[in-house]
Parts: sequence; structure tokens; C-alpha cells
Amino acid sequence: MSTGKTLLIVGPRVLISPEVGEERTSAGLYLPPTVREKEEVQEGLVIKTGPGYILPESGQSDEPWMERREPAYLPLEAREGDYAIFLKKDAVEIEYDGKKYLIVPHSAILALVRPELRE
Repeated sequence: MSTGKTLLIVGPRVLISPEVGEERTSAGLYLPPTVREKEEVQEGLVIKTGPGYILPESGQSDEPWMERREPAYLPLEAREGDYAIFLKKDAVEIEYDGKKYLIVPHSAILALVRPELRE
């Protein structure tokens, strides 16, 4: 029997694969890592999203005779495959399966670029 791992994102958070910043300016000058670290806004690809914002009093009851239900969530605007522009200061960096990701609260996302399928 083998056990697989699944990364679950909790609540109103988004897992993002960050885009590495440019190492050169348009004039061809190399930028040191300290300059790239000072940027306030970062971009990346949305890999996974959490279930969203939990709705108040969903699935909760103080009465012992009432059956407990699964909580209801208000879904997030971000979807897998979107390109997100977000505030870097709110992101938490993690490493999973040898790759670096950022977990970003949904409220820190400034804009989403969603690919459109055209015929």
C-alpha cells in the first residue's frame, strides 16, 4: 500500500508558482538580487485555490440532536490557470516536492489575467 500526498490549500488562500523577476534591465544592465527583492508587486501562475470564505453559521449548530453539515463557502475569484498580480509582502514562501511556491491570501491579489479560449 502506498500513500500519496496531496497539498490542500485552506480557506481564502491561493497557491502560486512565482515568476522569476528579470535579471537585466532593458538597457542590458544586470540587476542584483537585492533590487528584485525590494519590488512590492509580484506575478505568478495560480496552481491551486482554497475553498473560499466560510459562510457564517454554515454547518454549525449548538443543538446536540441536529445533524452537523459540511460548511458552505463563498468561492474565490481566482481559478487554477489564472495569472495573478499580487502584493509580495503578504505572500508566504514554501517548498513542496522540491519546488518553491507562494501561498497568498486572496485579499492580496490585485489583478488576475485569465486566458480566453477562442475558436
